[in-house]
Amino acid sequence: MIDKEIIRIASNTENHGALDNHTHFSKLKNSICGDDMKIYLIVENNKITNFKYECESCIYCQASVSLLSRKAKNKLIEKVKNFCQQANGCFDKSVNSFDKEWKDFDKIMTKNNMSRKECLLLPINTMLDALSKKSL
Repeated sequence: MIDKEIIRIASNTENHGALDNHTHFSKLKNSICGDDMKIYLIVENNKITNFKYECESCIYCQASVSLLSRKAKNKLIEKVKNFCQQANGCFDKSVNSFDKEWKDFDKIMTKNNMSRKECLLLPINTMLDALSKKSL
């Protein structure tokens, strides 16, 4: 059974859509299940000022990207990258808790969702990929 919290988070689609004037973009696909993720970012002064996404994916992936799009906005790139490292390691640790500003991820990045790890991490890895290259 899918957690009601996952559904609630995924249903927030305020940042869903494309960004024509993006400075950073990436599109990744989960080779395991076929989830498709596109992330559009506007980065100014080392800060993410806008974040939009488009996805064809499962509810776990949607919840993760919805949360990420809201939490990463107006954050410094360095802070976002630190969070990404934490997220990528969170399923390996026995204690799973994020820094205060990323606390909401504690609700979805849980041991119970271990089997959906790749789904939950796809948006995070897509954002990291986008940040690693600049759009033209």
